[in-house]
Amino acid sequence: MVTTSMTPTALDRLIADLDRSIPAEALPPVSTGKHVAAVVGTTEGALAQDRYQRKGIPYTRIGSRIRYLRADVLAFLASNRVDGAR
Repeated sequence: MVTTSMTPTALDRLIADLDRSIPAEALPPVSTGKHVAAVVGTTEGALAQDRYQRKGIPYTRIGSRIRYLRADVLAFLASNRVDGAR
């Protein structure tokens, strides 16, 4: 995982910016792997592999169902942001 040295306030601002840029219908507050895969640009299989390897986006298990919280997805995207070359 790539992390940047961002202050908590800067990270909160970035998460808020991401939240405004992703429509609620694209990623509901509690999302399925299908929703998350579409927004993040990956596959449901890749998300399953990440879960198996205990890495990637945090998830919640409800019985046998896997769900992703919108806040967790946004925080994961923000914390893995890499600034381009300057």
